[in-house]
Amino acid sequence: MRSVIRLILKQRPADTVNIIFLLFLVVLTVVFHKGLPKTTFLISLYTTLIAAQFILIRIKDKGKFLHFFYDLIFPTLCILLIFDSLEWVVHYINSEDIDPILIQLDYLIFNGHPTVMLERIMHPLLTDLMQIAYSTYYFIPIIFGIILLKTKKREEFNRSLFLILFCFYLSYVGYILFPALGPRFTIDHLQTAELQGFIIAERLQELINRLEGIKRDAFPSGHTAVTVLVLYLAYKFNKIYFWICLPVVSALVFSTVYCRYHYFVDIIAGFILTILTVLIGEMAYKWWMKQQSNQY
Repeated sequence: MRSVIRLILKQRPADTVNIIFLLFLVVLTVVFHKGLPKTTFLISLYTTLIAAQFILIRIKDKGKFLHFFYDLIFPTLCILLIFDSLEWVVHYINSEDIDPILIQLDYLIFNGHPTVMLERIMHPLLTDLMQIAYSTYYFIPIIFGIILLKTKKREEFNRSLFLILFCFYLSYVGYILFPALGPRFTIDHLQTAELQGFIIAERLQELINRLEGIKRDAFPSGHTAVTVLVLYLAYKFNKIYFWICLPVVSALVFSTVYCRYHYFVDIIAGFILTILTVLIGEMAYKWWMKQQSNQY
């Protein structure tokens, strides 16, 4: 057992956090196997990803594409596949949605429902812009990673990849502990008008609904946590990208409520998650690197 732990900890921190979280999901699936609808599939998925991670660690230096796949494509696939798998995990492990609490907190803050209140400024062109901003979430971290690799900032890339993965996986734990559907499902009956775009909003909404499905992934707002984290990292490692992303991320955070995906308190939780990721993640990263340097 100790040798296995040492093997895991000696890898790149991003690989280690990936393996540890996948092992956590395997254990979670085994413990709750009686209540899960796709136990065999889930265990197969998670163990396959763990095996693929170890294989990539061994063969990554056998070609530029393999190294790029190891650096960027595989972590992205892990994030997406794990997120997609939560559809068969979250509600079956924790069926108590916390939407009523989140709705009440929002009402206490604003004396109303933010998604309903935002109908006052609703406009088809603004809806298009907000839906586009919301969709940039899928590209902001990837583009940042490509920039760091292209500018040969390997250490900065490894550090950023670890923190981004850590943030994603903390948000996934949040979905399991605090499942919430979000206002587009729970208080849609209170809305007096439908969100209508000018050109593209409906198409993007339909695409995102197909990709994300119903995951109970409202709390905390991963869109907020991850993109604000990328802003923090960009400020440290690439100021140009920071200034490009600042207005985009600002619009994205606003869009999470405007487009009715999140409650306002989800956004607050997202910012808190970013802070926790930086505080805990930075310490963990430095500890890992220190342990590895002591081995050589």
